[in-house]
Amino acid sequence: MAEPSWESSPGPRNLVQKLIAGHRVAGDAVPGSEVGIRADQVLLTDTNGTMTWLQFEAMGFDHVRIPLVVTYADHQVYQFDSRNTDDHRYLATASQRYGGYYSKPGNGISHQVHLETFGAPGLVLLGSDSHTPLCGALGMLAVGAGGLDVACAMGGGPFFLAMPRVVQVVLTGRLRPWVAAKDVILELLRRLTVRGGFGKIFEYGGPGVAALTVPQRATIANMGAELGLTTSVFPSDDVTRSYFARLGRDSAWRPLGPDAGASYDETIAVDLGSIEPLVALPGSPDHVVPVGEVEGTPVEQVLVGSCTNGSWEDMYVVAEIMRGRRVHADVSFVLFPASQQILETMARKGLVADLLAAGAVVSESTCGACPGIGHVPASGSRSLRAFNRNFPGRSGVKGDQVYLSSSQTACVSALRGVITDPRRLGRSPEVVFPPRFTPSSAGLIAPLRDGPEREVLKGPNIREVPIGRPPADEITGPVLIKLGDKVSTDDISPSGANVLVFRSNVPAIAEFTFRNTDPEFVARARAAGGGFVVAGQIYGQGSSREIAALGPMYLGVRGVLAKSFARIHRANLINWGILPLEFADAADYDAIQQGSRLRVGNLAAGLAGGGLQVEDLAAGRRIGVRCVLTDRERAILLAGGRLAHTRVLGQPA
Repeated sequence: MAEPSWESSPGPRNLVQKLIAGHRVAGDAVPGSEVGIRADQVLLTDTNGTMTWLQFEAMGFDHVRIPLVVTYADHQVYQFDSRNTDDHRYLATASQRYGGYYSKPGNGISHQVHLETFGAPGLVLLGSDSHTPLCGALGMLAVGAGGLDVACAMGGGPFFLAMPRVVQVVLTGRLRPWVAAKDVILELLRRLTVRGGFGKIFEYGGPGVAALTVPQRATIANMGAELGLTTSVFPSDDVTRSYFARLGRDSAWRPLGPDAGASYDETIAVDLGSIEPLVALPGSPDHVVPVGEVEGTPVEQVLVGSCTNGSWEDMYVVAEIMRGRRVHADVSFVLFPASQQILETMARKGLVADLLAAGAVVSESTCGACPGIGHVPASGSRSLRAFNRNFPGRSGVKGDQVYLSSSQTACVSALRGVITDPRRLGRSPEVVFPPRFTPSSAGLIAPLRDGPEREVLKGPNIREVPIGRPPADEITGPVLIKLGDKVSTDDISPSGANVLVFRSNVPAIAEFTFRNTDPEFVARARAAGGGFVVAGQIYGQGSSREIAALGPMYLGVRGVLAKSFARIHRANLINWGILPLEFADAADYDAIQQGSRLRVGNLAAGLAGGGLQVEDLAAGRRIGVRCVLTDRERAILLAGGRLAHTRVLGQPA
């Protein structure tokens, strides 16, 4: 029997339950059941947003059907030829045509600008980027999703997800000198690993919350994505109110928190006073050790910024540490303020001059180096970054060695030329917030009254969205590639300027599928006419990049057999008509080899019953798999994907 919904109970509710209850339009809000929620706002980036707008157009809508859609040109800001510029022109004109805001290149990173300009307690934000949960720092339910799910939400459709378990994270104490919010989330990654948040939302509470600023909360909420969380939520309290006042947005604030006596599915305790400076070793954000274990490691590049550590607080701390000092001669030290508002305020307060005098490079307000666009490290060198991800090759070069740390640890290491415990520098700087941030709206273009009359301009690199085809009732094909655990979307469709420039051109970007893992994959898939991918645990972790499903679909991949899937990527696979098959017995993974020919028969009946069998034809054996779907997901798969399904229905599914 299904667990009774808390929505029908008069008892006290936690904050997540309140947010879901206020936006639920379909399904049952009990853990594991599919629930559909209404989005108040949508956030798009230029890497995923181009395809999302193309999908929105393909569905035939004449205007966005939710209160707010904002498209941010924040990743592909550097122009190497006309292709990025063409994409930005398309995003600007599509926004004008269909009723969205457009944030111009240089105006800032989507998540920070959205928090400053549009975020508000109690709202639901859906974003085409996996770090959308940053706005959970304000008491919002902010969730990252694949582009097609976002496009449907723009058309007024619900966003569907399996209702997560709500975990209360009780914070006590306060951070010691030189310990940062980044160390808090690294500590959680050290404890729980990148799998620790699957199927969960973290709701932060306890007396320690009041000791964290909004930028600190944003760092923790943002990087909860690396735990595999659906999202993270902080209460809206007096700290939040003070931050809104500094933004000049007092009227957008309201108090919001859990009811006294609210219950949770699980509780985790974190004593902020017990945390020390930490570093994530190359390869994964959860390879976390105390900074002392790697102290003395030489670094040639140190970067501070990204949506995780580009706040005023991060920039102010770095400027205070750098004042009167000089970057080590062997180090390239680059800062990425997360918004034009932060950068303009820094300039007016004199911080930029101090940083330049110290030998730091102050870059445009852009994601930049985080997805491997610009400031690519030298081959064989080590890079220390106050960023969120260090998956192999993400920096833009194969064989990279990227360490992750707080801004404080990164900055002190830039002074010494080696990874250094920041506590060795003596007294830590105290953060001073300006009474008011400098209003900065020059880079934000509001919707136009005559928008429907505007022409949408598409450059030659922008291609039509492929439409999936319904699967046959029997699917046969070879195992095109066999992979291990923790395969990220960076592994499937690489980062870097050479690849991301094709985000609006599926035929071109599909050619890069698994390029860094197996350069022969594309040729093999084409020769075989498609087939299957086999992988281990948490296949598709990391970025929400939809092309990691769309590219393989375009090449004929019809199924992925894995031990487990990351949430967003599983949804993307279904949305593009690829079967997400989980091994019923993980030991069967070992028996399948690359090149094995597999067959899945009686597909429609198997999906209806929730159980399928895969035949390994060469070995003459059957492999049990799970493909547990909702009725909605099953219909999408059998239609060949959500876009095909939506076009048939004539409305977002």
